Amino acid sequence: MSFADRCRRDVQAHLEAVREFFDNHAADVQRSAELLARALANGGKILLFGNGGSAADAQHLSAELVNRMTWDRRALAALALTTDSSILTSVANDTAYDQIFARQLEALARPGDAVVAISTSGNSPSILEGLRRARVMGLRTVGLLGNDGGGAAGLCEHPVIVKRAETARIQEVHILIGHLICEEVESLLVARSPGDKPS
Repeated sequence: MSFADRCRRDVQAHLEAVREFFDNHAADVQRSAELLARALANGGKILLFGNGGSAADAQHLSAELVNRMTWDRRALAALALTTDSSILTSVANDTAYDQIFARQLEALARPGDAVVAISTSGNSPSILEGLRRARVMGLRTVGLLGNDGGGAAGLCEHPVIVKRAETARIQEVHILIGHLICEEVESLLVARSPGDKPS
């Protein structure tokens, strides 16, 4: 297969994944954004985590919230639990890799905070343990998941599931979902004058 043929195939698969998800699950995205906005409005923060490409998505979305997505506005409290290499390697080495997010939640999360767990399989042990700890602590939980949601779906208050098998397509839809969540959180939280425009 030529490169051009692969491009056409993958772009078509991408468009199908996006259309299929948003035709059926746009309301799930809106509910998730509302949950996160409520947590922030009540003085809480958002803690995001994932492995591999999903770790990068956690950091990406945290940056959109802390700095800005579309509008210049006050910073919003968000923290990716994937960035402190000393904590990650210490917990993985001294305790167990599956505790890398749970341990940080124990240290950093407080009542009223919200968690966003990102996993294309929904079955990563570190994701499951993080969600279990969040549940014990009474935190609000959103999961950006793939396939059938895996074990994480039952541990999330708001599972948002991209029902595809291909990891790349799931990740592509996840980042679009994440951007839309960040835009909606801004819209819900930031007071704007009628003449304001995004910068």
